[in-house]
Amino acid sequence: MAELTLGVWQAPAELVGLDARLAWLEAQCEASEGTQLALLPELFLSGYFAGEEGIFDTAKRGTEALEAVAGLAVKHRVSLALGYPEHTGDALYNSACLIDAAGHHVLTHRKRVLPPGFEAGCFTLGSTSPDVVSVGGFKVALLICYEVEFPEAVRACALAGADLVLVPTALVSEWAVVAQHVIPARAFENTVYVAYANHVGREGDGHFLGQSCIVSADGLELARAGASAERLTARLDTSQLAAARARLPFLEECRRF
Repeated sequence: MAELTLGVWQAPAELVGLDARLAWLEAQCEASEGTQLALLPELFLSGYFAGEEGIFDTAKRGTEALEAVAGLAVKHRVSLALGYPEHTGDALYNSACLIDAAGHHVLTHRKRVLPPGFEAGCFTLGSTSPDVVSVGGFKVALLICYEVEFPEAVRACALAGADLVLVPTALVSEWAVVAQHVIPARAFENTVYVAYANHVGREGDGHFLGQSCIVSADGLELARAGASAERLTARLDTSQLAAARARLPFLEECRRF
């Protein structure tokens, strides 16, 4: 059986520019000794309501930005998962990546469904199926924000073998039901851990809810943030997963439908 110390770092929305965001990230790394894997919000490196120009400017610095994140991962011996705008060829994606503690870029996910609003006009749809990588003995998958609101998305991750689904998000205040009820349901119905990392505060015209959380495979909260920037920590255990799956074998029985 394996154990993993997971951090979810709820970021202040008022951070302006890539350099300020990287400096804040470094401060969190320095303050979180012993964390093995940390999750940050959707489009963390640019800001979600930074405007298309601000998002594209960050995307153009993508190589530099991800190299800086990799450097922090190595320096502080922590795997980092976060959202960023990815520019490749003629396409701009709303992406998330996982960089391991050796600085290797081990997983990238491009958002496959875009919500109503500016995203549809700004980003290209991703097309990759869920991938799973191993971190500290846990099989880990990535989704981004709106995707987790589809039962099929988390189920696909679980059926691909995920033990832990990481979800960077940019959830605004009017959608509290997602953080409070949908995320625990997704964990319970798929017997997986779910980590959900949001911004908090105001950026441009948007006001973020906060309420980042870490939820166990039985749907119970291990940690829940409020309405300020903060770091959540929880110790995950694969024996808890095994017990939840033995008690309620959803992933076996769902194939009957």
